[in-house]
Amino acid sequence: MKIVKRSLIFILIILLFGVGFLYNNISDKHPGYTIDININTPSTIRKLKVGFAKIPITPDIPDSWNDINNNAKYDPEKGDSYDDLNDNGQFDAVWIAGFHNRRPAQGIHDDIWARVMVVDDGQTRIAIVGLDVVGFLNDEVIDIRKALPKELKLDYTIVSSTHNHEGPDLVGIWGESPFKSGVDIDYMQDVKDKTVLAITRAVESLRPAKLRFAQDLENGANFVMDTRLPEEMDPGIRIIQAIDIEADTTLGSLVSWGNHPETLWSKNLLISSDFPHYIRESVEKGIKRNGSVLAEGLGGTAVYISSSVGGLMTTRPSFPIPDPFTGKNLSGATYEKTEAQGQQIGLLVLNALKSDYVVEIEKANINLIAKTISIPLANNNFRLGFALGVIRHGTTGWMNVRTEVSAFEIGPASFITVPGEIYPEIVNGGVVAPPGQDYRISPLEVPPLRSFMSGQFKFVFGLANDEVGYIIPKSEWDEEPPYLYNNNNSPYGEENSLGPETAPIIYHGIVDLLERMNND
Repeated sequence: MKIVKRSLIFILIILLFGVGFLYNNISDKHPGYTIDININTPSTIRKLKVGFAKIPITPDIPDSWNDINNNAKYDPEKGDSYDDLNDNGQFDAVWIAGFHNRRPAQGIHDDIWARVMVVDDGQTRIAIVGLDVVGFLNDEVIDIRKALPKELKLDYTIVSSTHNHEGPDLVGIWGESPFKSGVDIDYMQDVKDKTVLAITRAVESLRPAKLRFAQDLENGANFVMDTRLPEEMDPGIRIIQAIDIEADTTLGSLVSWGNHPETLWSKNLLISSDFPHYIRESVEKGIKRNGSVLAEGLGGTAVYISSSVGGLMTTRPSFPIPDPFTGKNLSGATYEKTEAQGQQIGLLVLNALKSDYVVEIEKANINLIAKTISIPLANNNFRLGFALGVIRHGTTGWMNVRTEVSAFEIGPASFITVPGEIYPEIVNGGVVAPPGQDYRISPLEVPPLRSFMSGQFKFVFGLANDEVGYIIPKSEWDEEPPYLYNNNNSPYGEENSLGPETAPIIYHGIVDLLERMNND
């Protein structure tokens, strides 16, 4: 009897420990936190101030490794080995996010960054952060906001991930295995600390400025492809240039375009910010090679923000990119091709800023509205990831995820922030109800979001303040056969989405904000 009793007590302790472990992982990391902002500035138009800053968030690579079979996966059981460069007796891997597990970095090609633009109209102050990471979850964004000094007087801070597939895993699902988080806690804290510092420096650098808005709504389509039907893209490149009124020099710029930064693809083993690196370099320093100059740069600090990348907007190795200097088509997954892609987009940016359609302002009011929303966590793999701590994201209620949406206006431009990878048809139009859909419904996310947005320049900031995965029109949701368009295989996307209610909830949340803003 004593053995049975002790065994039961032991099992009970294990069960209690397991329940406690699971509860701790899924519990709300910021109980009671909510966003509810509605700033409608009076009719008096004020002079603008703008500030920029950039700080590298490039990780240290303690150890290198040897990929014996060249599959970009660390397989010690197949002969892969590591070089213990710090002599601590273990492999200190920096797991690269995207594509597959077990992809540790072998070194660094170019820095990844926290880049910040702050805009102030004398009453309202907004910080816009572009992070070269695959995703930054809402809990981590809240950590940054709570760490910001109050004297910065920020009304709203937006942290948008470029969705870079060649940088460290900051979500968790690309580690050593599906059951081990790829996030290094110390590195995560370092990213947060440096982001806070970059925001602080941007506020400290605020200068009287004029803003120049420009766009190229068509030519970006030449450098991206849609890999899922219906073929709907968000090819528009939208730009803001900030010029110091007193010095007449460029303080910085913001560029937004919709494409996955994964041109280097799945076998790249060097930390890089992919094509955004070359876009920013082109905009800042110009496009030059061996004495040939295609365009002069603006100077200042360039911030890159991804737009609508769901669908899937990408540049596969087979997709050719012409070299801007020679015209030679470049294919594969090379740095040469990635540089050409960034330079081509940079050239479009610089040409757009020279066009007759640029709108320039020195005064404007910032109208801002933002709110917290909740989305059901229906994806069973994500539920398991949350429970095991692979994805360090808390839940609210029973398996709901807190996230947020926002909208704001500055002069001739309007902006919305989307907490994930939204499909372009929700933004621009083209949502369909194809044969094979799991839900026999007509499109729900109509009319498109940009039809509600005001002004000439309509920016969509994707992966902003969260990464909830793909935001798929519910009428296009497809997990069960028959598959969409009578295909033999299920489409890609649903496995990396919170669930089928994600798109309708986010869509209606943003529409509500835009209608309230338009009616104020």
